[in-house]
Amino acid sequence: MCSPEHFDVTYSINVWMDPDVRVDSDRAWRQWDDLVSTLEAAGTEVRTVPAEPGLPDMVFTANAGIVDGTTVTPARMSNPERAPEIGHVCGRFEELGWTVEQPPAAPQEGAGDAVAFGGGLVAGYGPRSAESAYDGLRARHGWAVTALELTDPRFYHVDLGFCPLDDRTAMVLPEAFTTAGRAELAELVEDPVVLTAEEGAAFCANAVVAGRTVVMPHCTPRLGRELERRGFEPAVCDVSEFGKAGGGCRCLTLALDVELDRAAAPFTAEVVG
Repeated sequence: MCSPEHFDVTYSINVWMDPDVRVDSDRAWRQWDDLVSTLEAAGTEVRTVPAEPGLPDMVFTANAGIVDGTTVTPARMSNPERAPEIGHVCGRFEELGWTVEQPPAAPQEGAGDAVAFGGGLVAGYGPRSAESAYDGLRARHGWAVTALELTDPRFYHVDLGFCPLDDRTAMVLPEAFTTAGRAELAELVEDPVVLTAEEGAAFCANAVVAGRTVVMPHCTPRLGRELERRGFEPAVCDVSEFGKAGGGCRCLTLALDVELDRAAAPFTAEVVG
Protein backbone atom coordinates (compact mmCIF):
# COMPACT_ATOMS: atom_id res chain seq x y z
CA MET A 1 0.00 0.00 0.00
CA CYS A 2 0.99 3.65 -0.36
CA SER A 3 -0.10 6.37 2.04
CA PRO A 4 -2.31 9.22 0.74
CA GLU A 5 0.24 11.89 1.66
CA HIS A 6 0.10 13.31 -1.87
CA PHE A 7 -3.32 12.00 -2.95
CA ASP A 8 -5.49 14.50 -4.81
CA VAL A 9 -7.54 14.84 -7.99
CA THR A 10 -5.59 17.28 -10.14
CA TYR A 11 -6.36 15.81 -13.57
CA SER A 12 -8.99 13.56 -15.16
CA ILE A 13 -8.10 10.19 -16.67
CA ASN A 14 -11.39 8.40 -15.97
CA VAL A 15 -15.06 9.34 -15.81
CA TRP A 16 -15.06 9.48 -12.00
CA MET A 17 -12.36 12.18 -11.77
CA ASP A 18 -13.26 15.87 -11.64
CA PRO A 19 -10.50 18.29 -10.53
CA ASP A 20 -13.21 20.74 -9.44
CA VAL A 21 -14.36 18.26 -6.78
CA ARG A 22 -11.77 18.67 -4.08
CA VAL A 23 -10.38 15.86 -1.94
CA ASP A 24 -10.67 16.18 1.84
CA SER A 25 -7.11 15.17 2.73
CA ASP A 26 -7.77 14.65 6.43
CA ARG A 27 -10.73 12.42 5.65
CA ALA A 28 -8.70 10.49 3.07
CA TRP A 29 -6.04 9.79 5.71
CA ARG A 30 -8.67 8.56 8.19
CA GLN A 31 -10.22 6.31 5.57
CA TRP A 32 -6.85 4.91 4.53
CA ASP A 33 -5.86 4.26 8.15
CA ASP A 34 -9.19 2.51 8.74
CA LEU A 35 -8.62 0.32 5.69
CA VAL A 36 -5.16 -0.65 6.96
CA SER A 37 -6.57 -1.45 10.42
CA THR A 38 -9.39 -3.53 8.93
CA LEU A 39 -6.99 -5.51 6.75
CA GLU A 40 -4.66 -6.14 9.69
CA ALA A 41 -7.58 -7.23 11.89
CA ALA A 42 -8.45 -9.77 9.17
CA GLY A 43 -4.95 -11.23 9.43
CA THR A 44 -3.21 -9.32 6.64
CA GLU A 45 0.34 -8.00 6.96
CA VAL A 46 0.58 -4.57 5.33
CA ARG A 47 3.78 -3.27 3.76
CA THR A 48 4.09 0.19 2.29
CA VAL A 49 5.91 2.06 -0.45
CA PRO A 50 6.75 5.73 0.26
CA ALA A 51 4.47 8.25 -1.42
CA GLU A 52 6.10 10.59 -3.92
CA PRO A 53 5.26 14.28 -4.53
CA GLY A 54 3.49 14.98 -7.79
CA LEU A 55 2.11 11.43 -8.11
CA PRO A 56 -1.38 11.68 -6.59
CA ASP A 57 -2.55 8.30 -7.92
CA MET A 58 0.41 6.35 -6.55
CA VAL A 59 -1.88 5.46 -3.65
CA PHE A 60 -3.61 3.00 -6.02
CA THR A 61 -0.91 0.34 -5.79
CA ALA A 62 -3.01 -2.37 -7.48
CA ASN A 63 -1.86 -0.91 -10.79
CA ALA A 64 1.85 -1.18 -10.02
CA GLY A 65 2.37 -4.67 -11.44
CA ILE A 66 1.51 -8.37 -11.49
CA VAL A 67 2.88 -10.48 -8.63
CA ASP A 68 3.89 -14.13 -8.97
CA GLY A 69 5.72 -15.57 -5.97
CA THR A 70 8.58 -13.16 -5.26
CA THR A 71 8.64 -11.81 -8.80
CA VAL A 72 6.82 -8.73 -10.05
CA THR A 73 6.14 -7.75 -13.65
CA PRO A 74 5.79 -3.95 -13.59
CA ALA A 75 2.86 -2.25 -15.25
CA ARG A 76 3.14 -0.12 -18.35
CA MET A 77 0.72 2.73 -17.67
CA SER A 78 -1.43 4.01 -20.50
CA ASN A 79 -1.54 7.57 -19.14
CA PRO A 80 1.64 9.66 -18.80
CA GLU A 81 0.41 11.11 -15.51
CA ARG A 82 0.89 7.75 -13.80
CA ALA A 83 3.92 6.38 -15.63
CA PRO A 84 6.53 7.73 -13.15
CA GLU A 85 4.98 5.72 -10.30
CA ILE A 86 6.40 2.47 -11.60
CA GLY A 87 10.08 3.21 -11.03
CA HIS A 88 9.45 4.06 -7.37
CA VAL A 89 7.45 0.89 -6.76
CA CYS A 90 10.06 -1.25 -8.53
CA GLY A 91 12.71 0.25 -6.27
CA ARG A 92 10.71 -0.81 -3.23
CA PHE A 93 10.40 -4.37 -4.54
CA GLU A 94 14.15 -4.49 -5.11
CA GLU A 95 14.68 -3.36 -1.50
CA LEU A 96 12.57 -6.34 -0.43
CA GLY A 97 14.81 -8.66 -2.47
CA TRP A 98 12.23 -9.40 -5.15
CA THR A 99 12.93 -10.05 -8.83
CA VAL A 100 11.69 -7.21 -11.03
CA GLU A 101 11.12 -8.15 -14.65
CA GLN A 102 10.57 -6.10 -17.79
CA PRO A 103 7.11 -4.57 -18.26
CA PRO A 104 4.97 -5.65 -21.20
CA ALA A 105 5.64 -3.96 -24.53
CA ALA A 106 2.05 -2.70 -24.69
CA PRO A 107 0.03 -0.93 -21.96
CA GLN A 108 -1.01 -3.20 -19.09
CA GLU A 109 -2.06 -1.72 -15.76
CA GLY A 110 -0.94 -4.32 -13.27
CA ALA A 111 -3.16 -6.33 -10.96
CA GLY A 112 -5.94 -3.80 -11.43
CA ASP A 113 -6.41 -5.27 -14.90
CA ALA A 114 -5.18 -8.82 -14.23
CA VAL A 115 -6.79 -10.57 -11.26
CA ALA A 116 -5.53 -13.95 -10.05
CA PHE A 117 -8.19 -16.67 -10.15
CA GLY A 118 -7.86 -20.44 -10.22
CA GLY A 119 -4.10 -20.31 -10.77
CA GLY A 120 -4.38 -18.04 -13.80
CA LEU A 121 -5.36 -14.46 -14.54
CA VAL A 122 -8.68 -12.91 -15.47
CA ALA A 123 -7.63 -9.79 -17.34
CA GLY A 124 -9.27 -6.74 -18.82
CA TYR A 125 -8.44 -4.80 -21.95
CA GLY A 126 -9.84 -1.79 -23.78
CA PRO A 127 -9.93 1.37 -21.64
CA ARG A 128 -6.39 1.05 -20.21
CA SER A 129 -4.66 -2.23 -21.04
CA ALA A 130 -4.02 -3.55 -24.55
CA GLU A 131 -5.12 -7.04 -25.52
CA SER A 132 -1.71 -7.64 -27.09
CA ALA A 133 -0.02 -7.18 -23.70
CA TYR A 134 -1.47 -10.50 -22.58
CA ASP A 135 -0.05 -12.34 -25.57
CA GLY A 136 3.38 -11.27 -24.37
CA LEU A 137 2.68 -12.27 -20.76
CA ARG A 138 1.49 -15.72 -21.83
CA ALA A 139 4.59 -16.24 -23.95
CA ARG A 140 7.05 -14.87 -21.39
CA HIS A 141 5.67 -16.47 -18.23
CA GLY A 142 3.47 -19.35 -19.35
CA TRP A 143 0.51 -17.90 -17.46
CA ALA A 144 -3.05 -18.87 -18.35
CA VAL A 145 -4.73 -15.54 -19.12
CA THR A 146 -8.43 -15.09 -19.85
CA ALA A 147 -8.54 -11.62 -21.46
CA LEU A 148 -11.95 -9.93 -21.49
CA GLU A 149 -12.93 -6.73 -23.26
CA LEU A 150 -14.18 -3.88 -21.05
CA THR A 151 -16.55 -1.45 -22.76
CA ASP A 152 -18.18 0.60 -19.98
CA PRO A 153 -15.97 3.62 -19.14
CA ARG A 154 -17.12 3.49 -15.51
CA PHE A 155 -15.45 0.10 -15.11
CA TYR A 156 -12.13 0.83 -16.78
CA HIS A 157 -10.18 -1.90 -14.95
CA VAL A 158 -11.26 -5.51 -14.56
CA ASP A 159 -11.11 -5.29 -10.75
CA LEU A 160 -14.14 -2.99 -10.83
CA GLY A 161 -16.25 -5.79 -12.30
CA PHE A 162 -14.68 -9.03 -11.08
CA CYS A 163 -13.55 -10.12 -7.62
CA PRO A 164 -12.51 -13.71 -6.81
CA LEU A 165 -13.59 -14.93 -3.38
CA ASP A 166 -11.97 -18.37 -3.64
CA ASP A 167 -11.06 -20.79 -6.42
CA ARG A 168 -14.69 -21.40 -7.41
CA THR A 169 -16.54 -18.27 -6.32
CA ALA A 170 -16.30 -14.68 -7.53
CA MET A 171 -18.33 -11.49 -7.56
CA VAL A 172 -19.19 -10.64 -11.16
CA LEU A 173 -20.67 -7.42 -12.56
CA PRO A 174 -22.24 -8.29 -15.95
CA GLU A 175 -22.40 -4.62 -17.03
CA ALA A 176 -18.61 -4.43 -17.07
CA PHE A 177 -18.25 -7.04 -19.83
CA THR A 178 -19.37 -7.80 -23.36
CA THR A 179 -21.80 -10.61 -24.11
CA ALA A 180 -18.84 -12.80 -25.08
CA GLY A 181 -17.00 -11.89 -21.88
CA ARG A 182 -20.00 -12.78 -19.74
CA ALA A 183 -20.16 -16.15 -21.43
CA GLU A 184 -16.47 -16.79 -20.73
CA LEU A 185 -16.92 -15.89 -17.07
CA ALA A 186 -19.95 -18.18 -16.83
CA GLU A 187 -17.73 -21.04 -17.98
CA LEU A 188 -14.86 -20.06 -15.69
CA VAL A 189 -16.63 -19.26 -12.41
CA GLU A 190 -18.43 -22.22 -10.85
CA ASP A 191 -20.35 -20.16 -8.28
CA PRO A 192 -20.76 -16.52 -9.38
CA VAL A 193 -22.15 -13.86 -7.07
CA VAL A 194 -23.82 -11.65 -9.66
CA LEU A 195 -23.81 -7.96 -8.75
CA THR A 196 -26.58 -5.53 -9.61
CA ALA A 197 -25.88 -2.34 -11.55
CA GLU A 198 -26.28 -0.39 -8.29
CA GLU A 199 -23.73 -2.57 -6.51
CA GLY A 200 -21.31 -2.24 -9.39
CA ALA A 201 -21.53 1.55 -9.43
CA ALA A 202 -20.78 1.51 -5.68
CA PHE A 203 -17.55 -0.45 -6.39
CA CYS A 204 -18.72 -3.53 -4.48
CA ALA A 205 -16.51 -5.69 -6.70
CA ASN A 206 -13.44 -3.67 -5.78
CA ALA A 207 -12.88 -5.67 -2.61
CA VAL A 208 -9.95 -7.29 -0.81
CA VAL A 209 -10.46 -10.87 0.34
CA ALA A 210 -8.51 -11.82 3.48
CA GLY A 211 -9.38 -15.38 4.45
CA ARG A 212 -13.18 -15.35 4.75
CA THR A 213 -13.35 -11.57 5.28
CA VAL A 214 -14.35 -9.43 2.30
CA VAL A 215 -13.15 -5.86 2.83
CA MET A 216 -15.25 -3.70 0.54
CA PRO A 217 -16.28 -0.05 0.09
CA HIS A 218 -20.01 -0.81 0.10
CA CYS A 219 -22.28 -3.81 0.65
CA THR A 220 -26.03 -3.91 0.12
CA PRO A 221 -28.15 -6.11 2.40
CA ARG A 222 -28.82 -8.46 -0.54
CA LEU A 223 -25.13 -8.83 -1.33
CA GLY A 224 -24.30 -9.29 2.34
CA ARG A 225 -26.70 -12.22 2.52
CA GLU A 226 -25.21 -13.77 -0.63
CA LEU A 227 -21.70 -13.52 0.82
CA GLU A 228 -22.69 -14.80 4.26
CA ARG A 229 -24.54 -17.75 2.71
CA ARG A 230 -21.20 -18.78 1.19
CA GLY A 231 -19.33 -18.39 4.47
CA PHE A 232 -17.84 -14.94 3.88
CA GLU A 233 -18.02 -11.98 6.23
CA PRO A 234 -18.39 -8.51 4.65
CA ALA A 235 -16.36 -5.72 6.28
CA VAL A 236 -17.29 -2.31 4.89
CA CYS A 237 -14.63 0.41 4.75
CA ASP A 238 -15.65 3.86 3.60
CA VAL A 239 -13.06 4.95 1.02
CA SER A 240 -15.28 7.53 -0.67
CA GLU A 241 -12.53 10.14 -0.89
CA PHE A 242 -10.60 7.73 -3.12
CA GLY A 243 -13.78 7.11 -5.09
CA LYS A 244 -13.38 10.66 -6.36
CA ALA A 245 -10.43 9.29 -8.36
CA GLY A 246 -12.28 6.13 -9.39
CA GLY A 247 -10.83 3.76 -6.80
CA GLY A 248 -12.06 1.43 -4.07
CA CYS A 249 -10.53 -0.88 -1.46
CA ARG A 250 -8.80 -3.23 -3.88
CA CYS A 251 -7.37 -0.36 -5.94
CA LEU A 252 -5.55 0.79 -2.80
CA THR A 253 -3.76 -2.54 -2.34
CA LEU A 254 -1.46 -4.90 -4.21
CA ALA A 255 -1.56 -8.49 -2.95
CA LEU A 256 1.92 -9.96 -2.37
CA ASP A 257 0.82 -13.56 -1.70
CA VAL A 258 -0.04 -14.49 -5.30
CA GLU A 259 1.26 -17.71 -6.87
CA LEU A 260 0.35 -18.29 -10.52
CA ASP A 261 0.42 -21.59 -12.39
CA ARG A 262 2.54 -22.06 -15.49
CA ALA A 263 0.26 -23.30 -18.25
CA ALA A 264 3.10 -23.53 -20.77
CA ALA A 265 6.88 -23.38 -20.84
CA PRO A 266 7.75 -19.66 -20.67
CA PHE A 267 10.53 -17.85 -22.42
CA THR A 268 13.39 -16.74 -20.18
CA ALA A 269 12.41 -13.38 -18.70
CA GLU A 270 14.81 -10.48 -18.81
CA VAL A 271 15.46 -9.04 -15.38
CA VAL A 272 15.73 -5.34 -14.61
CA GLY A 273 18.65 -4.46 -12.40
